[in-house]
Amino acid sequence: MKRFNLQSAKTLYLAEMARSMRTVLQSIVSPVISTSLYFVVFGAAIGTRISEVNGVSYGAFIVPGLIMLMLLTQSVSNASFGIFFPRFSGSIYEILSAPMSYVEVMLGYVGAAATKSLILGAIVLVTARLFVPYSIDHPLMMGVFLVLTAVTFSLLGFIIGIWADGFEKLQLVPLLVITPLTFLGGTFYSIDMLPSFWQAVTLANPVVYLISGFRWSFYGISDVSPLVSLGVILLFLVAALAVVGWIFRSGYRLKP
Repeated sequence: MKRFNLQSAKTLYLAEMARSMRTVLQSIVSPVISTSLYFVVFGAAIGTRISEVNGVSYGAFIVPGLIMLMLLTQSVSNASFGIFFPRFSGSIYEILSAPMSYVEVMLGYVGAAATKSLILGAIVLVTARLFVPYSIDHPLMMGVFLVLTAVTFSLLGFIIGIWADGFEKLQLVPLLVITPLTFLGGTFYSIDMLPSFWQAVTLANPVVYLISGFRWSFYGISDVSPLVSLGVILLFLVAALAVVGWIFRSGYRLKP
């Protein structure tokens, strides 16, 4: 087996991080402003009509959901754009011809995308304190959910970036799949507030388990068991790793 070259993965990782720093307004400032607007609109407008949910003030209740909304969309977006542009410009062939293993390439791109998403998550977490007071009952589990979600959806974004053969397809899954599932996954409400039929339908949405587990780490309340939430994200992670492994072994959309 070829030895793992840490320097190669580190170089690609730092190059991707440097690219984000050159577009800091788009990469960091814009998502933070967008999430802050959600706090203003939903926390102030709806929060005056819904005092609390499951014993937690509505403004604080939506904090985990908004962080997860930003984390999912930004992880997918960062990773998909990161691998799509080298394919689009043809520079991917320089990386594939370099003495780098597929694991090193994946770690470079996915690691950078996940890091950027985690930085954004930390910024939004701090920014939320300016709008509403909140508590974190299980900080260790909060960190676990953050890291697992960022890595898993960065892998999903990596897959989308390889699959897409144009900018339209690059935006297709985030806009038509990820964002709707997140909004319908309990970001702004508890599924206990839904009729029985729609509760059963909502449980088919995998994002429900992510948001529920993440919210449990804050307030100790959840729509589903946190262990089930953890199991779902781990299952999703394994599936994404399997797909990425198949892509590199087969050369799908990487080699002519």
